[in-house]
Amino acid sequence: MTTITPQRAFSRSRLVAAAAVALIVLAVSAQAVPQAATGGAPETLQDTGLYSDFAALQVDQTHLAFSPQYPLWTDGAAKRRWISLPPGSAIDASDPDAWIFPIGTRLWKEFSFNGRRVETRFMERRPDGWLYAAYAWSADGRDVLRVSARGRRNAYLLEAGRSHAIPGINDCKACHQGGRSEVLGFSAVQLSPQRDPGALHAEPSDVDLTVLIERGLLVGLPAPLRMTPPAISAASAIERAALGYLHGNCGHCHNEQGPLANIGLFLRQPAGAAGRAIASTVNHPVRKLLPGQSEATLRIEPPHPDRSALMQRIASRSPALQMPPLGTELADRQAVDLLRRWIEQSEPIPTFPPQQTSH
Repeated sequence: MTTITPQRAFSRSRLVAAAAVALIVLAVSAQAVPQAATGGAPETLQDTGLYSDFAALQVDQTHLAFSPQYPLWTDGAAKRRWISLPPGSAIDASDPDAWIFPIGTRLWKEFSFNGRRVETRFMERRPDGWLYAAYAWSADGRDVLRVSARGRRNAYLLEAGRSHAIPGINDCKACHQGGRSEVLGFSAVQLSPQRDPGALHAEPSDVDLTVLIERGLLVGLPAPLRMTPPAISAASAIERAALGYLHGNCGHCHNEQGPLANIGLFLRQPAGAAGRAIASTVNHPVRKLLPGQSEATLRIEPPHPDRSALMQRIASRSPALQMPPLGTELADRQAVDLLRRWIEQSEPIPTFPPQQTSH
């Protein structure tokens, strides 16, 4: 595959084509309001259109395989992801932090443990909102049937007597509807050509912003982000990787626009500006201690990871304490180690008493 630099200029014909596609996008996506799609999902994964030949497990080559640079960690599962856009359509990226996907967009995410496919999650943009479904693979891999809206417990045995659960529809919505866009892993930050070499659990991807723009599948991305692809602003490489991990694993709920905004914990990284993750964590006081949490007065207290509430919650899998609260049964030990090293290497942010003013 030919490497395309982010600074490559568009030709006049490409600009004309992109403008034409933009009109299509605006026409089909004017009603991009988060809500529940009312139609039912197909009963089998085969009927979602993922495969051109299910017997051979041949994925339709018209779908784009991609990998976000900061993937969501799910108990060590190996994942594969695809997106499919309707012919002649494109994603409207005019707002770089809330892309509008055309009606008919489909996304799939496959979960495998120890080489065995266990589940595939599916999203489809319908005229009345996003449809969610999850499909469970049989042990022999011959059948992939939709699970009930409640999900399925004990889908795959993990370690220490724990097991992977296929989430219910409401569990999916709890994360996907926690911000301005319901699509989480396909975004400006996640698909930046300037990928973070220190990102945990990341895999190479042939699809990024430049490729999408060149192929006419993404329109309207602001010029500054085309010229200088988004990258998380950080004081060091380890801080960039740590903030990226928090973005991919926590930012879909903890952001400035979602229902948890009043907590004041902002871990989602915006595409075109510096985020507020440092200001809302380092030296930021904890509102209250939760059951099972050891004494911690600050969310992050450099250079003391053991006295940092954020570290305690990510390292725990106690139901009342763990973060994220959904989707994992095991703590991500690599992430715990990364965040610990980041906090140990961080310099405390000085605090100053308020100045006294004379009257």
